[in-house]
Amino acid sequence: MPVDHYENFPVASVLVPPRLRKPIEIIYRFARSADDIADEGDATPEERLAGLAAYQAELERIASGSAPQTPLFAALAEIIAAHALPIQLFRDLLDAFAQDVVKKRYADYPELLDYCRRSANPVGRLVLHLFGRTEDLHLMQSDCICTALQLINFWQDVAIDWQKDRVYIPQTDFPHFQVSEDDIAANRWSANWAALMDFEIDRASTLMLRGAPLVHALPGRLGWEIRLTIQGGLRILERIRRTRGDVFNRRPKLGKWDWLVLAGRSLTM
Repeated sequence: MPVDHYENFPVASVLVPPRLRKPIEIIYRFARSADDIADEGDATPEERLAGLAAYQAELERIASGSAPQTPLFAALAEIIAAHALPIQLFRDLLDAFAQDVVKKRYADYPELLDYCRRSANPVGRLVLHLFGRTEDLHLMQSDCICTALQLINFWQDVAIDWQKDRVYIPQTDFPHFQVSEDDIAANRWSANWAALMDFEIDRASTLMLRGAPLVHALPGRLGWEIRLTIQGGLRILERIRRTRGDVFNRRPKLGKWDWLVLAGRSLTM
């Protein structure tokens, strides 16, 4: 299970009920294509923001009851109406993607969590709306899982994000562990860096375990999908910890044999 982009979330797998595969595919296409506008290719920041503004204009047409002008948003309008999906969740995603274009550093952990609230959590909440499970406890647990997945992606991709001049490790954490961005620039591992990564791993795993009880409140197939998603994220954290945080030379990823581990662990949740 890759932990990258929106593959962090259930995307019409065989475990998702057939009637909900199309809505989930459409949500995924919206999130992935908007993320690509903000992140892929060689467009200028101004061009990226213009592309996201065009997406925002389409959302506002849906909100006002007007017909969208593109096939993606026509399909999105249908599932929003059919499942009473909150349009603000789509706005939040676009807001986070636009932020990625212009903001490259996060002062502290609360600021990073606010970004995750808009960049990751809306997708989980949309899935819960599709299944009609929108109790406050379940939404909170979903937020914990989605934020944890986003953080895991950040810790996994420290070196990759550096190439885009992005640092998601909170700035206040560096001096506490006596490391700096210079260590990232030099791909320099140290015991202090390992301690920093252990600290960040603990943050993500705590959130993931706080959200994990959600699986018991969800229908069979979705519950198993989320079990595998949670275990995939935790497995990545294990890999980072096993290398003592050396994400510069050994970026953690999962292989086909990990599916056996994930399946086995999912049975005991």
